[in-house]
Amino acid sequence: MSRISKIEIDDTGLPTPTPEVEQERKVAVFDLLEDNSFTLLGRDGQDAPQGPFHMTLAIRERRLVIDLRDDAGETVSEMHLSLGPFRQVVKDYYQICGSYFEAVKSLPPSQIEAIDMARRGIHNEGARILQERLEGKADLDKDTARRLFTLVCVLHFGG
Repeated sequence: MSRISKIEIDDTGLPTPTPEVEQERKVAVFDLLEDNSFTLLGRDGQDAPQGPFHMTLAIRERRLVIDLRDDAGETVSEMHLSLGPFRQVVKDYYQICGSYFEAVKSLPPSQIEAIDMARRGIHNEGARILQERLEGKADLDKDTARRLFTLVCVLHFGG
């Protein structure tokens, strides 16, 4: 399968992220580049562009923009996804992450684990929505979708 070999976040015009959000972003980018599966699908009878891909994520005009280029820097695809389907799950994810960060400061491990399980469930829901939104355009595995969802959250936070 094809893969993402480089990823950039275009946060032009967005507020500066908090240290926690910046850390989430760094971890997601690192993990994504270490291991991912991302394949563009052929459309209108044409063969699918082959990777590896350089991906840029941005929010423009209230839409998630996924710009994919080849190693030579030539555009192979640009997808525009409505942010509407992500709004509630991103909001829920930020709320549960806030609870988690507070919990690790003072709560016992059993309560932290319960919050973490809820956080992972919401994260999985966001990944599922992303896979659903990319259906017919690209195939990506669950772990890649989870890491990309984290980056969508980072962008959505400012957007």
